[in-house]
Amino acid sequence: MSFNLAELLDQRQGENFQLHSQYLNPQLTKVVKTLGFDRFYVRGEGCYLYDDEGKKYLDMLSGFGVFALGRSHPVIKDALHQAIDADLPNMVQMDCALLPGLLAEQLVLRSPDQIERAVYCNSGAEAVEVAIKFARASTGRGRICYFAHAFHGLTTGALAVNGSSDFKKGFGPLLPGSTEIPFGDLDTLKSELRQGDVAALIVEPIQGKGVNELDAALWHEIEAAVHAAGALLICDEVQTGLGRTGKFYAFEHYGLNPDIITVSKALSGGYVPVGAMLTSDKILRKVYSSMDRAMVHSTTFKGNQLAMVAGLATLSVFDDEHIVEHAAAMGDLWRIRLEELASRHEFLHVIRGRGQMIGVVFGPPTSSGAKRRWRTVEAARTAMFTQSLVVPLFHRYGILTQVAADGVNVIKLLPPLIAAETEIDLFVDALDELLSDTEKSSRWLMEFGITMAKGTMKRTRSSTARVMK
Repeated sequence: MSFNLAELLDQRQGENFQLHSQYLNPQLTKVVKTLGFDRFYVRGEGCYLYDDEGKKYLDMLSGFGVFALGRSHPVIKDALHQAIDADLPNMVQMDCALLPGLLAEQLVLRSPDQIERAVYCNSGAEAVEVAIKFARASTGRGRICYFAHAFHGLTTGALAVNGSSDFKKGFGPLLPGSTEIPFGDLDTLKSELRQGDVAALIVEPIQGKGVNELDAALWHEIEAAVHAAGALLICDEVQTGLGRTGKFYAFEHYGLNPDIITVSKALSGGYVPVGAMLTSDKILRKVYSSMDRAMVHSTTFKGNQLAMVAGLATLSVFDDEHIVEHAAAMGDLWRIRLEELASRHEFLHVIRGRGQMIGVVFGPPTSSGAKRRWRTVEAARTAMFTQSLVVPLFHRYGILTQVAADGVNVIKLLPPLIAAETEIDLFVDALDELLSDTEKSSRWLMEFGITMAKGTMKRTRSSTARVMK
């Protein structure tokens, strides 16, 4: 019996949410249906998604930054077809294949001088796990410091350095000695470092949860304090790396020199999961210190040939299409357009971020009518105002966005790095019109309420139907 993908998709089309409710995460199904985001997407191309009714959606999430080159990039597709047709001997394990070495070479060449080695894994969270292990092994110390509001991942070690108590609830105790530092609090950091048992400080150069930044001078003081204490600086570039902020790495904006870098997401080309921890020869040899420790850290899918091809093809496109330079130019345009919008709309307060990683920050207005509407929305739930914009942006304008974090009035934009002036105009014009509505009346709020009510009713009917079956 042969496998026919097109036939399978045709036969089971429309069962998406039923299958997820029954076999995967039923709570996610409830969230998506309540927001009215339950679409049956059938195709993705460039910056856009298409559903089964032919409707087009501008994707401002890009898989949380995975689709740096957009969806279905022809070069990545062709490279993977070539790899499959070549029948490459994959994951031999007791072997040193060519392609992992070639990708490591490319990553090292694009990194600071102190970065000389790569260790492969399957995801950003796993890259963070590797970084924690290597930092502890190389320093002989056990404690990892991290900043409040950080993300870093949801596996056990990565979760230990996650700045959200909501994510941690119910999963403790976690990594012993992990210590949270208020974001950018140099004095508290120095106090912890003086104890002499800190292996590393792990940071996102620009925090994903809220798109929070520090200035270069403070970053330099933080780096100096870490190194003076004999600890390591880990820069988590899983989301900010590979051009997202208009530099290959976000830490380049601040002139930092990390001891360890973690990358993933965009390196996949949007097709094959891959992650890597990048570090110095000295740190790596503290772990792989002898022949009998050659496999002391490993993972089955490290160096997967298809992942290596996806990574190499992605970096090739970055060079050929000047992706990093384009992201920097579009970042300037984002700021110009959104700051002009902020000058005209009292709900829109601040624009954060760099390149194609943008935080649109909302806050209370000053005029009495608008202030009253703000209070009404925020009384229901903290940061509900921003969610009340995300929903109509999707339903009315076909733009997929997300709040930057729970309880934060920030919309985070992570469009594909190939997004250009056309996509910026689509978003800015839509937000302009929507904010005008919020300042004039409560029509947008009624629209939001109706959408949520319909989504809840649809979700309830689906649940009832499953019970009756």
